[in-house]
Amino acid sequence: MKTLTTTQELAEFCSDAAGHPYITVDTEFLRERTYYSKLCLIQIAYPGEGDENAVLVDPLSADIYLEPLYDLFRNEAVIKVFHAARQDLEIFFIDAGVIPKPLFDTQVAAMVCGFGDQVGYETLVRKVAKQSLDKSSRFTDWSRRPLTDAQKTYALADVTHLRVIYEKLAAKLAKNKRAHWVEEELQTLTNPETYITRPEEAWKRVKTRTNSARMLGIVRALAEFREAHAQSNNIPRNRVFKDDALIELASTKPQSFDDLQRSRLLLREARKGDIAKGILASVASAMALPSEHLPKVHKKEDAPDSNPALSEMLRVLLKAKTEHLGVAAKLVASASDLDAMAAGERDLDMLRGWRAEVFGDEAKRLCQGEIGLVAKGRVVTTFELPK
Repeated sequence: MKTLTTTQELAEFCSDAAGHPYITVDTEFLRERTYYSKLCLIQIAYPGEGDENAVLVDPLSADIYLEPLYDLFRNEAVIKVFHAARQDLEIFFIDAGVIPKPLFDTQVAAMVCGFGDQVGYETLVRKVAKQSLDKSSRFTDWSRRPLTDAQKTYALADVTHLRVIYEKLAAKLAKNKRAHWVEEELQTLTNPETYITRPEEAWKRVKTRTNSARMLGIVRALAEFREAHAQSNNIPRNRVFKDDALIELASTKPQSFDDLQRSRLLLREARKGDIAKGILASVASAMALPSEHLPKVHKKEDAPDSNPALSEMLRVLLKAKTEHLGVAAKLVASASDLDAMAAGERDLDMLRGWRAEVFGDEAKRLCQGEIGLVAKGRVVTTFELPK
């Protein structure tokens, strides 16, 4: 098991890898104590068997820079294969503004090929590569050096078996003519916007139950401060204050340090210093906002009327279609998507691209009363209704 610790070693390996049609990539990182992931190890392989043509790259080495790898990521003649790539790609984008292209994600491909929702790597190793994994090093501190042989073996397996998985899934996609389905799905992963977190938009992730635009404005201001503080100090946002404390602060509207001391949910460290000052400033700024600058409250009466019976019919149609085609239902449409469509919403992903081919077009016809559903034994099919 070769570990690369210098830029020269990495450049030589990447030069060799550039002569192959694809590479497989994985990372090990820590994020429990930081806002941004701390990259601890990179695993890379190109076509071969066993540990052949597979290496570990130590980004913590003082003698290594990752630019040769990033050059390989930019080389569009080489496909970059990951499993569940989002967090890996975020690391590389934050570090160097690089998104590997062209990209292939075996988790996405497996969902398209009928292996279920968000199928794990271990499952694909067992079902596709016909191998087993030793997961004893799954929960380990990857920042500690030296790495043990068990850690290295575990890490390397994440890219060696991936070669077989990629080749078999790619062949299956070519056979069933679904490669363009995967390409559509990967557009989100290769879009830089996926990895940019803007503090001013952080409030949209906070779940609230309020009809008060003012309270929502305070939630927005507090969430923006929390996100910006977490980013600038590279600490998890929950180390600043958690969502339940944020909601409590938006409700109680503290105006002084003494008010913060009465919070039931605020961490002790947040009741003083920069965090406390930021909380009070955020609340004060939101309280001073003119009403027209507050977030819009969407009331229940503004939502389109739901149609539970039509929602259930759409669920039956989705299950029938996806089971017949062998594709994960959740990849096509979520339960909330179906409810929205039954309520009249038409600006939905399932009505575009490959999803429309698989389900959306017929779902629309079902909603318009052009087709019906009929059960023949255990099989559900559609039939034309008279115009």
